[in-house]
Formats: sequence, C-alpha cells, structure tokens
Amino acid sequence: MNRSRPNILITGTPGTGKTTTSELVARELGFRHINVGEWVREKGLHSGWNQEFECFDLDEDKVCDALEDLMAEGGNVVDHHGCDFFPERWFDLVAVLQTNNTELYDRLQKRGYSAQKISENVECEIMLVVLEEASESYRPEIVKPLSSDNTDDLERNVGLIVGWVRGMIGAAAAGAAAGQQQHQQR
Repeated sequence: MNRSRPNILITGTPGTGKTTTSELVARELGFRHINVGEWVREKGLHSGWNQEFECFDLDEDKVCDALEDLMAEGGNVVDHHGCDFFPERWFDLVAVLQTNNTELYDRLQKRGYSAQKISENVECEIMLVVLEEASESYRPEIVKPLSSDNTDDLERNVGLIVGWVRGMIGAAAAGAAAGQQQHQQR
C-alpha cells in the first residue's frame, strides 16, 4: 500500500446492502464514501439510458478518470455492483456482499424493480457473478465474501471491514516506523 490510507471497494448484486454498509464504514473510519451509481447520474459519467436494463450505461473510462485522483489519495469507500473495470491497484480490500435469494427478491421488490430486473439480479446472485468477477479481478487475499441478510450481518460486516482496515493502517505504520528506525541506525 503506497497510500497513507487504504481504499475499500464494497460490491455485490443490487440489493445486498452495499450503500448502507459503505456509508457506515466510511463514517466509522472518517473516509470518503463514493457511490458510483450516484456519481454516474450526477456527473454524467454515462452514455445514456438503457431501457432494457432500466439504468444508465456507465462509461467506464469516464468513471475511472473521475476517480483517479481521489483513489491516489486513499481513504475511499467505493460502492458499486460492478468491479472488474476498476484498476486493481486502487483497492486494498474488496468486500463482496451476498444475500439469501428470498431476502434479495423481497428487497428488490420493495424498491419497485420490474419482474425482469428482479429475476436477472437474483439469478446473478445465485450464480455468484459478482464474487467471481471480484475473484478474477483482484488478488485473492484482499477479496472477502460477506453474508448480508439482516441487521446483525450489517453490524458484523461493518465491524469486520473497519477492523481489517485499521489493521492495514497499523501494519503500514509499523512498517514505516521500522524502516525509519533501520535508516536511522545506518
């Protein structure tokens, strides 16, 4: 980790609790929360509306360009359902939230998703699409699958992620101190 503070990606199928988890983790750590879906809408980082999938077609290059400087600074919690287009170097931890299919169905239905969109997202969750994408895109030791079925899971996940990040920061600080001590002894 070359940054003083790590970057975290929280990903998963829509409805798994990414935004709530990301907001709580960012608040606990004093990090910046970046909801990529909101950025795409607010900053025009898309190539138009996709009627079939009922969402904007995000422009991956525009998204990456918009995030580059912030990611170099560190201290970001990025929240998005896709993860394979982000540069691997950006993230020190990738948390993949997973939800029971019945619970996921209910959550998406409450959001007012169409039957087709619900079906597609539940099928993606059954097939572990996001976990596979994360596992193929990042080093295995930084990809952490986490159950996200209820508020107990939410609280546990926030605690785990915050603990991992604080451990990373502590290890980086200890490594820097040891390096400085060795330099002074020379």
